[in-house]
Amino acid sequence: MGTIKQNRANNILTSGKLDATDGLNNDIPASNIANASFSNVTAYPPSAGTVVTKVASDPPSPSEGQVWFNTTSNVLKQYTLAAGSWASGGNLGTARQSIKGAGTQTAGLAFSGYIGTLPFSTATEEYDGAAWTAGGNMGSARVNLAGLGTQTAGLAAAGETTTVQNATEEYDGSAWTAGGNVATARQQLAGCGIQTAGLIFGGLAPGYSSATEEYDGASWTTGGNLTVATKGLAGAGTQTAGLAFGGETPPFTNTNATEEYDGSTWTSGGNLNTAREHLSGAGIQTAALAFGGDNPTPGFLNVTEEYNGASWTTVSSMATGRYLFGGAGTQTEALAFGGNSGSITNVTEEWTAGLQIQTITVS
Repeated sequence: MGTIKQNRANNILTSGKLDATDGLNNDIPASNIANASFSNVTAYPPSAGTVVTKVASDPPSPSEGQVWFNTTSNVLKQYTLAAGSWASGGNLGTARQSIKGAGTQTAGLAFSGYIGTLPFSTATEEYDGAAWTAGGNMGSARVNLAGLGTQTAGLAAAGETTTVQNATEEYDGSAWTAGGNVATARQQLAGCGIQTAGLIFGGLAPGYSSATEEYDGASWTTGGNLTVATKGLAGAGTQTAGLAFGGETPPFTNTNATEEYDGSTWTSGGNLNTAREHLSGAGIQTAALAFGGDNPTPGFLNVTEEYNGASWTTVSSMATGRYLFGGAGTQTEALAFGGNSGSITNVTEEWTAGLQIQTITVS
């Protein structure tokens, strides 16, 4: 493996441990460590010590991505995402597809949708981590809209009835009220953020749309266009750090593309492993979850992937493959509910992925 030096002999032993007996006085910055391995360590700069700390025992409450050097065991450690899995949750009160969601796994919000017959649904349901209960009905019955925000401050934007819509509604935990209209009426779009700082993008208007709009709690303003016009995509993140992934691009092509938004411009991110549309997303730009969706082959998908800000990794699948369903939550605690799995369903699943302390060893 060789040595890492800063005007002194500081060795990495073949066992993977750092040898601190010959005068290791500084710390190796996390930027020099990749993939839980020392294979990419190329320098030990003067700024060492500003990122990785030395501790006699592991931190009692580390945060995801944190790296430290344990001086008792003489090893470098990190706090990283552990394997996750899906489990059954409480069923929706009303089975529906083309439903949208917001909130978290223990405070979720489900609204709108198609129940198999017209008219479209205005029903709202709230999830407490175990069961769904009825909330206040939406003012406008529609499907394929964008949903974002929280259980007590939700936002529903655009969608379709018999035509594409530009209506916005705001939820306060009990009732929906009208908000500012979307500039570009459309359906099959995606959204992310919160009620007072929302982001919507893509869709059909009626052609494939690349339009992006930002909400300030009262009105929508135009943001930077997606690189590729896409409908049936999913979103995650915030207004100034958004993520768009999957969907369908013209002419009728499922995509695995990911785009990242910085508050003004979209740029390409790492591709999904499975191209699909009508999927759901959760989390933030650097820690997102993509799940479910539709692809002509093999059809209803149960595939789940995690994003780390650069690339997607396939993880445990949902029990029920589905598309046009609602999603909410974070990368470590997410919800999937409703949708179509061959028929319209009310099934809810909960995703849980813990965090673990991992020793960084030689690759």
